[in-house]
Amino acid sequence: MHLQGRVALVTGASRGIGAATARALAGHGAAVAVNYFRSRNAADQVVGQIVAAGGRALAVAADVREQTQVEAMTGQVNEALGAIDILVLNAAISFPTVPFLEYPWEAFEAKLTGELRAAFFCCRIVAPQMVERGKGCIIAISSGLSRQTAPGFCAHSTAKSGLDALMRSLAAELGPHGIRVNTVAPGLTLTDATANLPAEHKQMMARLTPLRRNALAEDVAGAVLALAGDETGFVSGAYLPVSGGGLLM
Repeated sequence: MHLQGRVALVTGASRGIGAATARALAGHGAAVAVNYFRSRNAADQVVGQIVAAGGRALAVAADVREQTQVEAMTGQVNEALGAIDILVLNAAISFPTVPFLEYPWEAFEAKLTGELRAAFFCCRIVAPQMVERGKGCIIAISSGLSRQTAPGFCAHSTAKSGLDALMRSLAAELGPHGIRVNTVAPGLTLTDATANLPAEHKQMMARLTPLRRNALAEDVAGAVLALAGDETGFVSGAYLPVSGGGLLM
C-alpha cells in the first residue's frame, strides 16, 4: 500500500489502459478519480470494482480538451478526494489510420491539437497545486510509435512525439518544485482500442517482440504504478517503453 494517502487522477480511465491503471493505483492505496468523456456506465463499473476491493474512487466527467471542463473536474476531485498527487494523462484522441497522401488536414489537426490540448490543460490546472505543496507526479501515456512509426500512423506518431516533448519540458521546469514528470510508451496492447486489428497483425507483432507476446493493459498499468511510487523518486524526464523489448532504447 505504498500509495496510501495519495490522490490520483487518471484521464480516459473508463476502459483499457486507463481502467487498468486506475485499478492498479487504487490497489496500492491511492484514492482514484476515474475520468471519462462519454462512457459513464463503464467508468461507474471501474469505480465499483475499486470500491468492492476496499478502495476509494470517484467517476468524473470531462472532455479534457476543454479548459473549463478540466477546471470543473479538478475542483470536483479536490472537494471529494483531496489535492491531486498523481496525474496520469491517458485520454485517447481518435484518429483515422490512412496513408499520409490520403490524410485530410482536418483529421491530422484534430489529433495533434486534441492530444496536446488535453495534456496542456490538465497539467496547467493541476501542476500549480503540486507546486504549492512542493511535490507531485505526472505520467503521460505516449506510444512506441512516437519513436518508431508505421504506415497510416502519421498523425498519431506526430501527436505523441509532441506529447513526449511537452513532458520533457515539464520535467525540466517543474523538477525544482519537487514534481516528477515521466512518459510511458506502450507497444501494441490488447484492449478494445486494438480489437479491430487483424489477428494476423497481432501475431506478427508478437513474433517480432523479444518476449513473444502482445502487451496487456495491466502491463502498462504496472509501469505507471512503478513510476508513481516513492521507490522511483529520483526518476524524472524518462521515456519508458512497455514493449516487451520491441523498442530498444
